Amino acid sequence: TVQSYYSIAGRDLEREIVPLLNEEKLGLMVWSPMAGGLLSGKYGPGAPGNGEGRRASFNFPPVNEDRAWAAVAVMREIARKHDVSVATVALGYVLAKPFVMSVIIGASRMDQLEQNLAATALKLDAEDIARLDEVSTLPSEYPGWMLERQGAGRRPAPFVPKA
Repeated sequence: TVQSYYSIAGRDLEREIVPLLNEEKLGLMVWSPMAGGLLSGKYGPGAPGNGEGRRASFNFPPVNEDRAWAAVAVMREIARKHDVSVATVALGYVLAKPFVMSVIIGASRMDQLEQNLAATALKLDAEDIARLDEVSTLPSEYPGWMLERQGAGRRPAPFVPKA
């Protein structure tokens, strides 16, 4: 496995690393799947939480907060639908990705640990995943958009070894 940061607020690995993981049949061990607590549900636009936790004094990992808050809003709706916490949805989303093998969680209280563990039982449906994927989609960036536009018809067929 490869160990790296990945969350609904930080999907940058999907540009290059996830395709490599898939190609090489490797898995991802995720650290900070809650973006340093940002995806816990206790933070919001202009609301720094209750002054506790790492995010209150240390903005790490850095995220695009506008995109993160939009994702948190959708996660709140999905959390209500499944009667779980926003944190559980954030972890459940990461665990639903086929390339994710495990997550490294961090909990300072028993209720946080329980919410984290609840993600292993959460079954997000296809609509939930589609909504979360859509709200957190990365904007295309150069040279990716250029390759997609100019090279779509020029890609060679994948190599398939003969048996």
